[in-house]
Amino acid sequence: MKLSLSVRVAESFSNKRVVDIELPDLVVIARDAGYEALCMRASMVGTHSPAERVKEVHEILSANALPVSMVTADFAVPENKSEGPACLRNITPHLDLAEALACDLIRVCIKEHLDIPFARRSADEAAERGIRLAHQSHTQSMFETVEGTLEVLDRIDNPNFGLIYEPANLALCGEDYGPDAIRRFSSHIFNVYLQNHTPDPEGDRPMETFSRGRVMSSLHPFESQDGIDFESVFRGLRGIGYDGYVTVHHAFGGSVAPEDAAMNSARFLLCQIESGN
Repeated sequence: MKLSLSVRVAESFSNKRVVDIELPDLVVIARDAGYEALCMRASMVGTHSPAERVKEVHEILSANALPVSMVTADFAVPENKSEGPACLRNITPHLDLAEALACDLIRVCIKEHLDIPFARRSADEAAERGIRLAHQSHTQSMFETVEGTLEVLDRIDNPNFGLIYEPANLALCGEDYGPDAIRRFSSHIFNVYLQNHTPDPEGDRPMETFSRGRVMSSLHPFESQDGIDFESVFRGLRGIGYDGYVTVHHAFGGSVAPEDAAMNSARFLLCQIESGN
């Protein structure tokens, strides 16, 4: 497994369209902490960006030997808005961006069954260019639950469309996210996102879900004893022979300096990765 850092950590805690850390500084943070790639988001570069910006981002990353583990090319996808599936109606600009960044994986969004034929067609178009599509385990989506996720993936029925396994969103929906769930997802996992964000009746972060309504929750540092059972997560990933990217997708919210949070998270997760070697 290889460790990747999401641009989410560079974004404003309350606004996913604004970056508080520019790319050259984020690259230094990532390299110093031991990350092997960056997961790119529209806040840094997206389908809205001019060609000069795309080229600049690619050159910065190439000069620092940091590949792009995945591209989220517009704002509607991570914001999980009703406009999110528009990417599946016109996937070509997303493919163009991924190709320009030498990346072979794009995050997309599905909100309803009507989106499924477009997902299938977009996956076919992506396959022609050697690029894959994936949907994150996410609240308020068709990928909230284990059963729901498998049902949608079965309906799409395209080997070029997979899952970004993310245990925290499954936990928020009251779902099992451990080795049994990972085993059931095994043939579909294209990427792994990690954040330590769990249900907490005394928490200060209300999260809306389809399956459980509003759920109060809390964020915890990765190295905390609270929250997600990461030992179980990595045991499950090793059990299916997963060897792809594991991405820190945690929003630290200013509670810890970004460079310290990235370093602490990398140290903890690298220990988890290496414990099975």
